[in-house]
Amino acid sequence: MDFASRYEISTTAEFVRSRGYKRVALQFPDELLDDATRVAKALRAELGKGVALYVMADTAYGSCCVDEVAASHVDADCVVHYGHACCSPTSTLPALFVFGKMPINVNICAESLYNCLSTSEKPVLVLFGLEFAHVLDSIKREIANKLSESGVTLPEPIFADVSCFSIDPTKMYITEERDTNAESDDRNKSNASSSYTLGGLTWGIPADHRIEQYLLFWIGSDNPAFTNVMLMFNSCETVRYDAKENCLVKDRNLHRKILNRRYYLVEKAKDANIVGILVGTLGIAGYLNMVQQMKKLIEKAGKKSYTLVMGRPSAAKLANFPECDVFVYVSCAQTALLDSKEFLAPVITPFEAMLAFQRGSQWTGEYVIEFRNLMQISEREVREGKEEEEEEEARFSFLQGGYVEDVRHEVDGDEHEERSVVLAELTQKALSLKKEQADSILFKGTAKSGAEFLAARSYTGLNMQHDDSLPQAFVIGRTGRAAGYNDEK
Repeated sequence: MDFASRYEISTTAEFVRSRGYKRVALQFPDELLDDATRVAKALRAELGKGVALYVMADTAYGSCCVDEVAASHVDADCVVHYGHACCSPTSTLPALFVFGKMPINVNICAESLYNCLSTSEKPVLVLFGLEFAHVLDSIKREIANKLSESGVTLPEPIFADVSCFSIDPTKMYITEERDTNAESDDRNKSNASSSYTLGGLTWGIPADHRIEQYLLFWIGSDNPAFTNVMLMFNSCETVRYDAKENCLVKDRNLHRKILNRRYYLVEKAKDANIVGILVGTLGIAGYLNMVQQMKKLIEKAGKKSYTLVMGRPSAAKLANFPECDVFVYVSCAQTALLDSKEFLAPVITPFEAMLAFQRGSQWTGEYVIEFRNLMQISEREVREGKEEEEEEEARFSFLQGGYVEDVRHEVDGDEHEERSVVLAELTQKALSLKKEQADSILFKGTAKSGAEFLAARSYTGLNMQHDDSLPQAFVIGRTGRAAGYNDEK
């Protein structure tokens, strides 16, 4: 495949010209930065000098999201996003998605799909990575030919479609047809009443069918998009066609382990007292509403929350907030499942936070990745009057192995003021750690806020000398090395 076709130079130039954009930001992930200069030169040749092009790299958050913050620094009119995308709706800027075109053996893929149709007793739903959207019509034609030549009556598979190729936040989704088979799509959707949208894909199934009855046939690699499919539809039988190895993969053990670990993190979050809300996006529409919803949820559960904005989370960054027992990561679906094995505290999704902090919630196996779907569920429950009642009885903790009572923060004004004064006095002193050895770095007591955590640490910062405002001539410090000063044993 030639360079201009792989990066859709003509399509991108027509998109910019037809809408009259003059300042265009080109967003590349790290793995495609080598081609950024060639892409910019090719677009310059197509558009002329009347359009300013800016190459963006090193996104503050996940590279799958449109970086509206970086684009606003150059007053861009739109963003052209290259590579894998989550297709999350933007807040202010229009965006065009160029997914790229990965090579695939269409004949072997169609043959594998036909074998699944002929051997499985379930109807087949075909999902795919967006980088293989360009061969979808070819696979459809191959399957249609094999079904007609076989002489055996087999149910036709349902193919998912790309939900959008471009986004304009001032309008609805703009879905541009790029060599799609409209007749096949209309035939699939004519009797469909249940629709689904996930990771840039959309599909529908007949009204009398349930998604659990389908065999999911995934075309692509084992990436976060496939993991999301496995978690959301964990009750479905799933096979994956690996385009690099040209073979089917049916091993689900890894994703079962992921689901079991997510359940463990939910149970661990229930025992948390201080919760950090990590803002993992500044561009996806509705993220501020989700942050506010998480604050209300945590407050109602009797816990303290702090909102943190730090770009891409890492173990070193989160280690600066040891008082937080758990973190809630508000981000797009593709980056929501953050592997926190090396972190001091677990990182969970908003859906897992709702399971952990809503009393009486039970995990039925359903898993929700998109936080926008959570907001819709919450709004529907409010309309239907399904506000849960306060439960005063103790809660059983699987990690502590017994019943515990969640402490509420509901105090009146006088008591709150008195408590603040006490905490202010405590922070002026270097107290020894509670319930821990004196040489322990982290506090593992029952702190209910960051102030209490600071007050309980052996080191609370520099002590200010308020009695004597005059500076001293000098202060004799300790001698030796930090690993063992001379006055230490």
